[in-house]
Amino acid sequence: MLVLRSGLSKALASRTLAPQVCSSFATGPRQYDGTFYEFRTYYLKPSNMNAFMENLKKNIHLRTSYSELVGFWSVEFGGRMNTVFHIWKYDNFAHRTEVRKALAKDKEWQEQFLIPNLALIDKQESEITYLVPWCKLEKPPKEGVYELATFQMKPGGPALWGDAFKRAVHAHVNLGYTKLVGVFHTEYGALNRVHVLWWNESADSRAAGRHKSHEDPRVVAAVRESVNYLVSQQNMLLIPTSFSPLK
Repeated sequence: MLVLRSGLSKALASRTLAPQVCSSFATGPRQYDGTFYEFRTYYLKPSNMNAFMENLKKNIHLRTSYSELVGFWSVEFGGRMNTVFHIWKYDNFAHRTEVRKALAKDKEWQEQFLIPNLALIDKQESEITYLVPWCKLEKPPKEGVYELATFQMKPGGPALWGDAFKRAVHAHVNLGYTKLVGVFHTEYGALNRVHVLWWNESADSRAAGRHKSHEDPRVVAAVRESVNYLVSQQNMLLIPTSFSPLK
């Protein structure tokens, strides 16, 4: 557990879990845990990338003292260049609100971290996601590279495509060439979007494993079923930073 800064401990200690919402008209497995993950993407000006990364390496502790950083990566392939992607974990929305309020009062964080970095960022994006009920966040066995595969599914929610998507993911997992880190369903952002975060030892081992999976009849069958509900997909190869908890 991370040590919280003074003034925040009392506020966070009093927070409660988000209320459970139950409905006979649910469109998929219910979210009983208030924990969510914020996906943040920063697009940097090419000339500012090195300065931004150096500042983060030096001052990221000013931010992680308030809430948990799951991982921080730079985009290598599959997205706009000079882009960083990071995931933050919160207990619930009240937790995030308290963290943001505390950061707004932290002069050290503002002067050393926020203000210098804002001048280097061209664009920011944020999504709120939940882990799907059949997946928990896993930590890879050693350092490697990551793949974020994003699937835009047809409207209807997991009740329509959840089982088929789960079978497709597990078909790849069962081959053993890659490790599943987490499967996230977007709550705020583009709806019916699922992010799958994979770990591989290297980009070459990932490529070899993918070639193998394309010849496996179990994977082929599962993927053919899942694509019936697919609108579009994109993937990015991510390189973890030196200060990323997920290496």
